Amino acid sequence: MLLSDLFSETYSAITVNKARSFLTILGIVIGIASVIAMISIGRGAQNSIQESIQSIGSNLLMIRPGSQGGFSQVKQGQGSAKTLTAEDADTIEREIDSVKIVAPEISGRYQIIAKGQNTNTTVAGVTSEYPEARNLKIDDGTFITSQHLKSMSKVAVLGSEVILDLFGEDFNPVGQKVRINGIDFTVVGTIVSKGGSGFGSSDDIIYIPLSTSQQFLEGNDLLSLISVTVKDQKLMTEAEKEIETLLLKEHKISNAEDSDFRIMNQADIVETASSVAGTFTTLLGAVAGISLIVGGIGIMNMMLISVTERTREIGLRKAIGAKKNNINTQFLMEAIALTFLGGIIGVLLGLAISLGVEKYAGLTTEVTLSSVLMAFGVAAGIGIIFGYYPAQRAAKLNPIEALRHE
Repeated sequence: MLLSDLFSETYSAITVNKARSFLTILGIVIGIASVIAMISIGRGAQNSIQESIQSIGSNLLMIRPGSQGGFSQVKQGQGSAKTLTAEDADTIEREIDSVKIVAPEISGRYQIIAKGQNTNTTVAGVTSEYPEARNLKIDDGTFITSQHLKSMSKVAVLGSEVILDLFGEDFNPVGQKVRINGIDFTVVGTIVSKGGSGFGSSDDIIYIPLSTSQQFLEGNDLLSLISVTVKDQKLMTEAEKEIETLLLKEHKISNAEDSDFRIMNQADIVETASSVAGTFTTLLGAVAGISLIVGGIGIMNMMLISVTERTREIGLRKAIGAKKNNINTQFLMEAIALTFLGGIIGVLLGLAISLGVEKYAGLTTEVTLSSVLMAFGVAAGIGIIFGYYPAQRAAKLNPIEALRHE
């Protein structure tokens, strides 16, 4: 059989019943579009999580008070037992060579009042090194300076959400007064928004000098957090171990399991979050892939019906010399053509859905070439697998019985 004849026969077989062919193709279209869209949403979520965690700083170790036990198991509460001091931060900076920046912090929630408006938000007492350690950028004015720390100045730097709550949209609060816990603070700067209230967001925080917070708000020198920036990402694990050993010695604790602090490694957090998001993406793709199987069953069903309807045609072809291989190739080609056509439409629809989700739903999506090729490849395999049995059945028909078929 000539290749041109094969294509011609395939085209005629598909177009002879357009409605049935369309419904058969629709299963493949939905399957491929679903796989591409779900994987793109999953990968987009994975990237968003990674960017959100990495936005809080580079090569970051976060030391919090409380017993070891991960995120969910903390014997003394999630930071409620404050066992870290400014002296601990100074010791880490002095003793650990791999450390670049040490930024101690003390934070709590307070009622904030300004211009007749009020809000309840986090107030963080920090040092002048904090912006570099936590990737903060000044939008207007200045950040906390060493002079502010020395003189315990009552100054504040506001996040974008705080500005919106207290002063409204498009208002520059620099120079304005805000009252924190009954004490007036002068706004000296604002922070560039990081776009949301997710992990590590600085948008809903007010920053004041660490010394001022300890003196006027907290009344002690205990810390809520010590952020440590390591010089090189390769030194993260080594620096974590050195800091743990140093703090155990400083706190006179012999057994690491009894430590009154815990160290969170940013690299470990990113890896864990990426692993969870990757599993979620795989699950989404697998669920969407079920519709591809359903589409493949639809193709097999249509081809079996086609074999039954064209039994006399098959018998006539065999009677005039068509071989089993010719019949098998013809029907297999029809199944592949249906899958291929559905695959092209499905890819285009999947891309459109991904773009639509990102534009109108506000979710980050990422369509990769690998996901497109995978979906298309699986669809092609399904076309061959589910088209093989009907093609074999057609090829094995007895020509005499086929000719007598009504």
